[in-house]
Amino acid sequence: MTIKHDTTIAAPATGIGGAIAVIRISGPETFRIMSSIFRPVSKSAHIRKQKGYTVHYGHIWENDQLVDEVLVTVFREPDSYTGEDSAEISYHASPFIQHKLLELLTSLGASVAMPGEFTMRAFINGKMDLSQAEAVADIIASESEAAHRLAMTQLRGGFSKEIEKLRHELLSFASLIELELDFSEEDVIFADRFSMTETIIKIKSLVDSLASSFRLGNAIRKGIPVVIAGMTNVGKSSLLNVLLQEERAIVSEIPGTTRDTIEEVLHLGGLLFRFIDTAGLRGEEVRDKIEARGIERTKARLEKADIVLAVTEATDAAEDISSLADALRELIPDSRTRLILVINKSDLLSAEKLVVLKERLAVSCKLPVVFISALRTEGIDELKRILTESVGKGALDSPQYIVTNARHYEALTNVSQNLGRALDGFRDGIPTELIATDVRQAIYYLGLITGKITPDDILGEIFANFCIGK
Repeated sequence: MTIKHDTTIAAPATGIGGAIAVIRISGPETFRIMSSIFRPVSKSAHIRKQKGYTVHYGHIWENDQLVDEVLVTVFREPDSYTGEDSAEISYHASPFIQHKLLELLTSLGASVAMPGEFTMRAFINGKMDLSQAEAVADIIASESEAAHRLAMTQLRGGFSKEIEKLRHELLSFASLIELELDFSEEDVIFADRFSMTETIIKIKSLVDSLASSFRLGNAIRKGIPVVIAGMTNVGKSSLLNVLLQEERAIVSEIPGTTRDTIEEVLHLGGLLFRFIDTAGLRGEEVRDKIEARGIERTKARLEKADIVLAVTEATDAAEDISSLADALRELIPDSRTRLILVINKSDLLSAEKLVVLKERLAVSCKLPVVFISALRTEGIDELKRILTESVGKGALDSPQYIVTNARHYEALTNVSQNLGRALDGFRDGIPTELIATDVRQAIYYLGLITGKITPDDILGEIFANFCIGK
């Protein structure tokens, strides 16, 4: 995407469907264009003379033809979202009026804005860094309280400040190395090697900590995938229906009723969970080809799950329940995936037998265990509590920043790799100029996160995913 600073852009900032809609206009010709079509009710409220952060009632005219009665909000550079002279037209949300307004604006010299162009101008004009610009899109796309909180934290600039702090430390470090290289013939040392090593170790540790938070951050942003797995006829579909409080999955006594994965979303404790009901696993050979494909899909879902609910029956022996947990764990390649045992049909056991089963599981199975009855909706609240706790929601209140963006994660991973090579270089006595190269690369990747380094292809990729009008 190429930005022309001398152009004025316009685009709808709201969708069609409500009573009121908004069109944004930004650029040097904003108020010239607006004065040509907007007639304020107050004769003293000429739009070119108004201060920023003021709202004016009036009418939009096309020659002598009234288009609509509107409110126009004035924003003066540099105190606007884009850093330019800007205005917002609030009008009756008619598709015809929207088309007519855009037609008028473009006929007077405005260009239709590309996706994300308003925010891109805000970035280029120094109103926000690149990480904050990405947070704008995340706020718009947030589907849960937790996702919104993470995006707002990033928008406020705390994450950017942390990255810039690390970058400045490395820049100071690199300048000392470069100084040594300039005086290499005089064999002088400007920086203590021990302190340099300690500094890099500290920075790498912080970078690794940020990178390791991406799994959690990405799950919160997109929804935490929870796979409901187990043998046939243990109540997996019934559990999904109870959680959703609707008959989403078909429930039958016939084994193998669920032959494909069923996915639904649910908000719990401010978090978005994506529950996936899967085909039941069988101990015997499956002859039905369709059911067999469903089981293969179950295994594929297990590989991508953040949480697995291993559902079994209370009437099963403790050893069999533990064996199921072990079998599912073998199917899950990522050791970070949390496995929770859900013992369904607990209403079928007497209080005495239930106590015995709990005691045996406490010995044979070192996993979180919750006893439920999907039929009677018992234990469901306890399951929801364990689910939210297993995500580590407390991490959202931690001063440690959580990475939610794949681009940031990739950059941090590259930083860690380069710093690791620099440490190896110090340990192995590699020439200083080679170590300097690794440090410079680490600085480069940190700069990519905040936009201190902004290749055009990266900018184009980022802002192309924005909605029009933002």
